[in-house]
Amino acid sequence: MNVPQIRLSSLPAKIQIDTQQGAVSIEQPKGTLEIEQPKADMNITRIPGKLTIDQTQARADVDMKSVRKRNEEAAQLGKQELLSGIAKRVQDGEELMRIENGFGAISSISKRASEGPSKEFGLGFIPKAGSVKVSYDPGRVDVKFDPNKPKINYQANKPLISIQPTKVNVSIAQYASLEIDFE
Repeated sequence: MNVPQIRLSSLPAKIQIDTQQGAVSIEQPKGTLEIEQPKADMNITRIPGKLTIDQTQARADVDMKSVRKRNEEAAQLGKQELLSGIAKRVQDGEELMRIENGFGAISSISKRASEGPSKEFGLGFIPKAGSVKVSYDPGRVDVKFDPNKPKINYQANKPLISIQPTKVNVSIAQYASLEIDFE
């Protein structure tokens, strides 16, 4: 006996997916930076030091006097000698006026005239201690300093972004089919 048969044969559908990979490119350019540092303002005021050495007295002590000083001393000495001579003549004259009192005026006048002034001895070429006057003013230095702030200019650059999207192609590689066969 022959039983009728139905044969079914089917093929499933197949999907084909092709992808082309995308790409992202990011580039960050460096920023622009400008820095300018102005010079600082500086002002220096200087008062120089001063050294003063006065050796006038030391030179006078070793008899190295200026012409002006010698003239002043000679004038002073002449004035003193004149006054001393006048005083001596007055004293002698007064003693002679009183000769009648019997004091021996002529012998005392002769004795004074024969005696000279006493002589002194000393080293004249060594100046006295402290005869050189030294003074020093150290002076002064004033420094004024004003720093200037730096000038900074900065500009950030935007990033460069390049995008290539992913491409996807979907297609049917095989269609579904159904075959029916009777026997």
